[in-house]
Amino acid sequence: MEEPTVKVFPLMLRISVIRDSNTMTVKISKKDNAIENYKKACKIFNVDFEPVHVWDFSGQTNLIFMNEWNRIPQDCQRQPDQEILLELQVSLLLDSVNCRGDSKKDDLSLQQSHITNPSYCGSLVGNGILGNMSSDSYTNGGSKGVGNLGLTGLENLGNTCFMNSAIQCLAHMPKLVDYFLGDYMREINHHNPLGMDGEIALAFGDLLRKLWSPDRTPVSPRFFKAKLARFAPQFSGFNQHDSQEFLAFLLDGLHEDLNRVKCKPYFEAKDACGRPDEEVADEYWKNHLARNDSIIVDICQGQYRSTLVCPVCNKVSVTFDPFMYLSLPLPSTTMRSMTVTVFSTDGSLRPTSYTVNVPKHGKSKDLIQALSNVCSLKDDESLLVAEVYSNCILRYLEDPSDSLSLIRDGDRLVAYRLSKDLEKLPLVVFMHQRMEEQGIHNKMLGQWKAFGVPLIARIPTTGSGTTIRSLFFKLLNPFVLPKDKEDGNLCDGASETDLSSNIPDCEATINDSLTGKLVEDALQFHVTDVKGQTTHAKIELNEPVSLTGYQKQLHVLVSWQDTALSNYDVCLLSSLPEIYKCSLFSKRPQDSASLYACLEAFLREEPLGPEDMWYCPSCKKHQQASKKLDLWRLPEVLVIHLKRFSYSRFMKNKLETFVDFPIHNLDLSNYIAHKSDQAYPYSLYAVSNHYGNMGGGHYTAYVYHEGQDCWYDFDDRHVASMTEDSIQTSAAYVLFYRRVQTKNLDKQVIS
Repeated sequence: MEEPTVKVFPLMLRISVIRDSNTMTVKISKKDNAIENYKKACKIFNVDFEPVHVWDFSGQTNLIFMNEWNRIPQDCQRQPDQEILLELQVSLLLDSVNCRGDSKKDDLSLQQSHITNPSYCGSLVGNGILGNMSSDSYTNGGSKGVGNLGLTGLENLGNTCFMNSAIQCLAHMPKLVDYFLGDYMREINHHNPLGMDGEIALAFGDLLRKLWSPDRTPVSPRFFKAKLARFAPQFSGFNQHDSQEFLAFLLDGLHEDLNRVKCKPYFEAKDACGRPDEEVADEYWKNHLARNDSIIVDICQGQYRSTLVCPVCNKVSVTFDPFMYLSLPLPSTTMRSMTVTVFSTDGSLRPTSYTVNVPKHGKSKDLIQALSNVCSLKDDESLLVAEVYSNCILRYLEDPSDSLSLIRDGDRLVAYRLSKDLEKLPLVVFMHQRMEEQGIHNKMLGQWKAFGVPLIARIPTTGSGTTIRSLFFKLLNPFVLPKDKEDGNLCDGASETDLSSNIPDCEATINDSLTGKLVEDALQFHVTDVKGQTTHAKIELNEPVSLTGYQKQLHVLVSWQDTALSNYDVCLLSSLPEIYKCSLFSKRPQDSASLYACLEAFLREEPLGPEDMWYCPSCKKHQQASKKLDLWRLPEVLVIHLKRFSYSRFMKNKLETFVDFPIHNLDLSNYIAHKSDQAYPYSLYAVSNHYGNMGGGHYTAYVYHEGQDCWYDFDDRHVASMTEDSIQTSAAYVLFYRRVQTKNLDKQVIS
């Protein structure tokens, strides 16, 4: 059966190129061949026969340029001599001013604005974009034309600022804008069980097109919100949510809806087995792309190296995993301030308290290393850290792998400087008690009560009562209260040098009859238990002390009388600060950190938590392995999430730490393990901000607009220009960086 012939009339197109304020006219008809049409298009857009991208908002005008205008609606009653005049507006998008390689390619958006005789071409009005496309200047822009596109706000539907903030950041990602203003629907994957049948992609594409239309009326994202609630019930309703959590869902949803892979192959993960990292990384990445291939992967996904080491058998496991964004901890969430008092065991120094910063989930070796640095520990000395509770030593942190997370802020720690030469000798631990009078029924009764910090020394295995007393007086040297030589009064302002000159020799003191009587009456020594609650044998002068059963430690309880207390600064002995003292009324100064410090905290090696233990294939059991991350392959657009919110069983908290993030030239070359992979610097183009507390707060977005060469504050429906120096605030929550070509770094031209 012969198909009916349709008479084709020439179609007149009036194309307005706004950037040059010119109007050009071209006739394209069916009788022209495709090559001539293509040459005409290239001549119009001055692209030297490079591919022309025509974004079609109506869904119909592409037929003209594809030379497929072969059907006319049956109800069109036209005269042969009547022209159909179609006026199109050509808008320059973000990437159209950028160089792609060495060639000049313009991405053009043709938006249907006006049909002089719509009754003849009703089929061209495709999706309701028909409207006023005039190039009036934007309220905050000040210039006309294409530079104003994309400066459209979003209505707040009720606590949807979290969604609006994230959408505006994505809606100004250049390649993503080009993609969704193009023919993206052909890539929708309707067969992906992990996707949403393309509905999220279609809803987002429709919303993005409205944001980039010349109509500057704030857009209501009601349709998109309904689709979001359908596939992600956690975002239904009108409660406040986290913009980063929404962003993670949206990126993943767009990826699955637009995944070009229709049938995902299965790959079994292979161990490195000594192979070069480059080979293993490429294998992982190839397998990943075989299952995941979308515009989101092209733009936003990178790769990092994960190294796990078993603490028992030292088995090393190396894997290479993709990432969509980096969640960086803030230093205040990874580091912890701890105050520890250091005692000397040779009687040469007064106890001194030091505050050090250690990893929050670090080990005792980290604390010892930090203390060794601040107290100038000698090469022949070591530190023994102990926890003190109720005036006795509760436990020692002898194992370097002991976790610091078990130590609370209200605990008290001491560290004893010990000589390495005597480390094989047993310890003697001196605990203290003194008589306190209590009034009961108008009668004063005395009761022994523990006080002070235990003192530690090394004791010879053949010790005697005299030796133990001598060691104790040596430890008390820093606590002696010096007396004025003339009147015998105590010197309040005595220096440490003066104090040392007034310290009597221990052996001479013990042998002196008067002092010996003082010791006997004012200081009495008994062998006791670990807690100092039970007294055993009394330690007598010049009598041997049996160390049987005390191979490692001998505990001695020293009973102080008032005559002894008056000669020593027991306040110095008794004051022991907490690990961290939190004041309820004093506001802590605002923390600050650089973005690089946050990245280093993210990449720092740390042990896995008890809930994230790793199954070691060598030990055949779960182990609390140490984990180390390294950046391996960086994406074109790097999304960085600052972990400001912390959650626990009993409380929620937001960190107001000011993060100093670079706006230009974010250099990550020192953090990439794959050195052969060229690391371009990054330039900031958007920020999602959160203001307020955990209970609600408000989200906004700062976005750099390429056409205006200016930053804008998107606060729901309100859009206002802003200065670059006001971008860095403590409200910054999610940062969006895009990679910059090194050769064009000075011009900040985006690759």
